[in-house]
Amino acid sequence: MIINSRFFNRSELIGFVTLALLLFLILPLTLDVFRLNLVAKYLTYAFVAVGLVLCWGYGGILSLGQGVFFGLGGYCMAMYLKLEASSVENTKIQSTPGIPDFMDWNQITQLPLFWKPFHSFPFTLAAIILVPGFFAFIIGAAMFKRRVGGVYFAIITQAIAAILTILIVGQQGYTGGINGITDLRTLHGWDIRSDHAKYVLYFICSGLLFTCILLARAVLMTKLGRILVAIRDKEDRVRFSGYSVANFKIFVFCLASGIAAIGGAMFTLQVGFMSPSFVGIVPSIEMVIFCAVGGRHSVVGAVLGALLVNYGKTLFSEQFPQLWLFAMGGLFIAVVLAFPRGLAGVVTDQIVPLFGRLRGSTPRPSPAPAE
Repeated sequence: MIINSRFFNRSELIGFVTLALLLFLILPLTLDVFRLNLVAKYLTYAFVAVGLVLCWGYGGILSLGQGVFFGLGGYCMAMYLKLEASSVENTKIQSTPGIPDFMDWNQITQLPLFWKPFHSFPFTLAAIILVPGFFAFIIGAAMFKRRVGGVYFAIITQAIAAILTILIVGQQGYTGGINGITDLRTLHGWDIRSDHAKYVLYFICSGLLFTCILLARAVLMTKLGRILVAIRDKEDRVRFSGYSVANFKIFVFCLASGIAAIGGAMFTLQVGFMSPSFVGIVPSIEMVIFCAVGGRHSVVGAVLGALLVNYGKTLFSEQFPQLWLFAMGGLFIAVVLAFPRGLAGVVTDQIVPLFGRLRGSTPRPSPAPAE
């Protein structure tokens, strides 16, 4: 796939503007608070899809463990919010006031050392990016330096997602266990459960998502973007040309993990909790489906894919609770077989050329006869 020299080509620009109008104008004016908050939840998954466009669509690195980084970002934000909600005054009925309730239930009598820095909001914001990024760097360096890729890398990331889930559940006294970190109420005294907060958080989430979209496009329009495509298509040729393929892969993998972590942090703010159910194998595979359906070569398409699949998931789970998993699996198989480039590929390869042919074949109106 050739990278366009402009920031957006015509079809991408139309998609970008359409998405902006949809998120910033149409949906806020037409949906109630509950539905708008539901869309905001969908948008947090779109961060992961944008990262997968860079990592999988252009870098050729299929990660089935992006839920790990989504969850790490979410847990970092949840730890800060939980400490704010666990003041001595709010927890005075506990046997050990001033610590999260699940720690008190597990007979922990003082705040663990690794929790203490999360009293600081600036530290939390840095940790949301740095902790998943460092974890991704360790995984990437261990795998890519040894030239582990393809299906082997996908399976390893899937195993890492399973291991982290088991670790979080097993360390209940420090992580909240299977229930996760719940009952998150305020951010600097601001009630994140109010209707006004949900509106504000929706626009913050949308703004951050568009920032990540522009960042992704900025990466793809540079020489780095062209090298990523070359690595995806002819990795050995790039290596023989003198480039360090492993370093490029590590960079884009860390970048994708950071973008996913931002989505996880916003998810925690939107829904008011974080649990290991968003870290494991199943959510990680679902995130790949979002990207595949929208189009793994289009950042705008990936966002729309996340919105459409999650809307379909909500609709099917409400109407057919026993069948929605089969519907999602069937959707993924159908897209892979019939539309390997996703919905964005259908638009660019079929719909846009069709409109061009129709416009070109339409006869020009003849001049009006002289009176």
